[in-house]
Amino acid sequence: MTMIASAPIIAKAALEKSGAGSSYGLPVEELDATSASEWDAFVARAGGSFFHKIGWLQSVAQTYGYGIKFLAVRDRQKEITGILPLVDVKSPLFGRSLVSSGFAVGGGILSEDGSSQKALADYAEQLGAAAKASYVELRGGTAPQNWLSKEGVYAGFEKKLPMAEEDALKAIPRKKRADLRKAIKAEGEGRLKFVAHAPLEKVYALYARSVRDLGTPVFGQKWLRALQQNFNKDEISFSLVEADGVAIAGLVTFWHGKKVMPYYGGALPAARGLHAYDFLYWKIMCEAITRGFSQFDFGRSKQGTGAFAYKTYWGFEPQPLIYHYKLIRASEMPDINPNNPKFVLATKIWKRLPLFIANRAGPVLARNLA
Repeated sequence: MTMIASAPIIAKAALEKSGAGSSYGLPVEELDATSASEWDAFVARAGGSFFHKIGWLQSVAQTYGYGIKFLAVRDRQKEITGILPLVDVKSPLFGRSLVSSGFAVGGGILSEDGSSQKALADYAEQLGAAAKASYVELRGGTAPQNWLSKEGVYAGFEKKLPMAEEDALKAIPRKKRADLRKAIKAEGEGRLKFVAHAPLEKVYALYARSVRDLGTPVFGQKWLRALQQNFNKDEISFSLVEADGVAIAGLVTFWHGKKVMPYYGGALPAARGLHAYDFLYWKIMCEAITRGFSQFDFGRSKQGTGAFAYKTYWGFEPQPLIYHYKLIRASEMPDINPNNPKFVLATKIWKRLPLFIANRAGPVLARNLA
């Protein structure tokens, strides 16, 4: 896989005028296509996330056309000691920002030492200033010095996987385990079927309906196609649950290191009574155990939502997600989420849109929700 060229965030002359790159103990380097394998090798070595990988950033550039900076710091032996991917998000609705990583729940500075982190954070701040951005946002990692941090909006849910399916089943709280047993019984009776390798289009259709029902604009199929192109079948999977031959629940799952991440999920209303969602997650959990994965990442959810509660029913403990900000032109940290009172009316209206209209208009708006 090669790193694609993307539009520069700012002109080199503007960057030099701002002083970026000239005042650090460690020089910051902007990598190009020749460093793609080296970048991903560092992500793996340093325990980076799926959202630090070249494939994710490449998909963002291909789908949305946003410029991307691949920032890195090296030691005296020319080995990378820190990286920071930055997506230049230009939104007519919310202004300009530099985000790591765009369209993701994670990202931020990935470094092996404090000096590398500081150099990357300082450079990102200078890039933001030269670009006249509202702010720079880091979705993960430790907070750089003198940056603001926000928590309390989202929580993550991760849990270590047992080595055997029977132990995984026992670890699920009793009430949820009873629901799951009903679904497993339905599978044995031929009423439910798990499809491990499903067509992208069918999974997308279920997801698009679900997010419309939640009042959220959906991204276009182009995004999933880009991810499918830039990751191999061992890194991304599309799966379904069928009831009497009809697809009622779908899921896009990422596989990274030893962590499995069910990420985009959607279902028809009929899935609830059949416990199809429970069955779908259980099947992914079983596949992860079979493949030797040791960590199940249930993804992030907004506090106070049904999705948040659902994950606790599986026995997962919420962990606050902390994002870090350097305000450039903005006077306060952003609050772009459906729980913001400013978006309540828009959410209510979106829920009532006919599906074909929501699916056409959604991708136009979704590009602003990086």
